[in-house]
Amino acid sequence: MSGEQVFVSHAPGDLELVQDLFSTVKNFPFGVHIALEEIESGRSRARLEGRLANSDVVVAVLTERAATSQWINQETGYALAKGIPVLPLYDSEENRGGFITDVEGVAIDRENPSVTIFNLLCRLRSELAPLGALSVPNWYVRFPCTVSNCDHPVTLEIERNQTKLWKLHQHGQTLSTACANCGSQYYFDPGTIGYLRRE
Repeated sequence: MSGEQVFVSHAPGDLELVQDLFSTVKNFPFGVHIALEEIESGRSRARLEGRLANSDVVVAVLTERAATSQWINQETGYALAKGIPVLPLYDSEENRGGFITDVEGVAIDRENPSVTIFNLLCRLRSELAPLGALSVPNWYVRFPCTVSNCDHPVTLEIERNQTKLWKLHQHGQTLSTACANCGSQYYFDPGTIGYLRRE
């Protein structure tokens, strides 16, 4: 798994929510392009359209704010017309409609964002690496060691399926990996793959 691209379509007022939900997802070795971040960084609409056209999955964040957004409607319609899968990430079933009404999506749980992030990762794994029910896609997170004067690359291999990861999360267990250079141990939440600590 590498080189895949995810485009996130959202209402401008939902940027903070989107950034919170995708902060962990951005650690994976695929591109995540959040629409408003692309525009605010001074990139042109043409470049944004290129990001959209080259995406492997479009995540449509469907909230009450999004219901009246012409951009979400256009970006979602464009993706569907180009045959790009659209993954609805929604606040309420009422915010889903049109061609994505029956598409399996992810409900946003604002009270427990870990559940939303976990379910989002499940769906992205399914869309980006559909290898069958018994296979585990080769997912990993790579980052530089944070110990002074080390900077050696550290990789957390994610070899378990989503169900097993969630069980580890529910039982308060962690995923861990070590720096091959200095031996520092890094710990991650198995539900969100969020960084917890270094020892």
